Amino acid sequence: MSSLQLVSQSDPTTIDHLVFGLDSAGALWPLRKQYTKLWWNNMPNVTMRGCVFVDTLPHEQNGNSDGSLPPLCVSQDTSQFPYTYPGGLRSAIRQTRTVKETVALNHSGVRWYVFGDDDTIFFPHNLVKTLSKYDHNLWYYVGYRSENYDAAQVFGFEMAFGGGGFAITSSLAQVFAKVLDSCIQRYPHLYGADARVYSCMTELGVGLTHEPGFHQVDLRGNIFGLLAAHPLTPLVSLHHPQHTDPIFPSMTTEKALQHLFEAVNVDSERVLQQTVCYEKRLSWTISVSWGYAVQVFQNNMLLPDVLRVQRTFRQWLQGNVLKGIYNFNIRELHPDLCERPTIFYLDKVSSGKDAIISSYKKHFQNCSYKEPMSKLEVIKVVTNKLDLDFKQTPRRHCCDVLPSNASDLMEIAIRECNYEELIYMN
Repeated sequence: MSSLQLVSQSDPTTIDHLVFGLDSAGALWPLRKQYTKLWWNNMPNVTMRGCVFVDTLPHEQNGNSDGSLPPLCVSQDTSQFPYTYPGGLRSAIRQTRTVKETVALNHSGVRWYVFGDDDTIFFPHNLVKTLSKYDHNLWYYVGYRSENYDAAQVFGFEMAFGGGGFAITSSLAQVFAKVLDSCIQRYPHLYGADARVYSCMTELGVGLTHEPGFHQVDLRGNIFGLLAAHPLTPLVSLHHPQHTDPIFPSMTTEKALQHLFEAVNVDSERVLQQTVCYEKRLSWTISVSWGYAVQVFQNNMLLPDVLRVQRTFRQWLQGNVLKGIYNFNIRELHPDLCERPTIFYLDKVSSGKDAIISSYKKHFQNCSYKEPMSKLEVIKVVTNKLDLDFKQTPRRHCCDVLPSNASDLMEIAIRECNYEELIYMN
């Protein structure tokens, strides 16, 4: 679906209009709840609604009396539903019915139901911004496919992968909940809950509305390349943090995600948005992935090459060649470390009266830096708060390298591009 039914600006969608249904298990929740705590109720002056569905309550207390976690709900029995996928888990049936049981919570004023796993990290402001593009009175099934071509080929290019999360308008969810149980009976051969939701949506005649800000992250290892080349859309979700390296070096996974949220809490819409500029005097190409990292290539690079995803990660599953093919453009890492970009990771971010300033510190590489890169230690980026207007086609911002007499500091200003301005190397 490409056409958008825009919602009246006089009645904007807010986080209060969303209800979440998250899938977990009694044995897993004590280990996974740290991921949900990162984003649950992290917006000021709001109380989020929803439930974490488990098979049995964990032995420990829920520990969410302060509102830092959603309540736990015990799923209904699903023993009457057939499940024949070889080597699969029957919990997929229970997780499929999370949609039905979330609707049955009977919350008032719901526009969207949002579903994910216990290791799905949502970015609530960006989620609301993304869903606000669509008329909640109509039927919408919103999400995105896997990064992995083989997974999308097996399960569906038009299926919203559940770990990345997906959203269903309330009007659609009410109907979907009524027909779900009869539909589940026809798909005992499928692997997961998201495949059953997709199949039942197909029976209702509803197609997927693709939003690439939802990230399944069917990848392993260092996902720097994926994050540093984010598409021109807000970051909505990340998945599988326990299967990837910490996104910032020298930190635990949890601390690294908390560090990212320091930038999210200042300017959520700009996080990971990639801006590229060229330093004419030194012939450097500079790529800013705001709130995360700055890459400095010590040579001129054509813009389309900079925007390709660097293959810093490993494939999700070993096997045939298809398992190493991805649903985005790949750029292989240069075999010579000295020919790779120098990376500056986010150090701190602050919001002032006139601007937002983020600083990035150079990450050590086992390479002899060329002059003057050897002296450069910190890059400061100056921006204004981003407020995307989806009535217009998103356009990448421009940036300027500001004059400086300090050899250890570079300052960059990000701004909207001029009407006919091009981003190109000199």
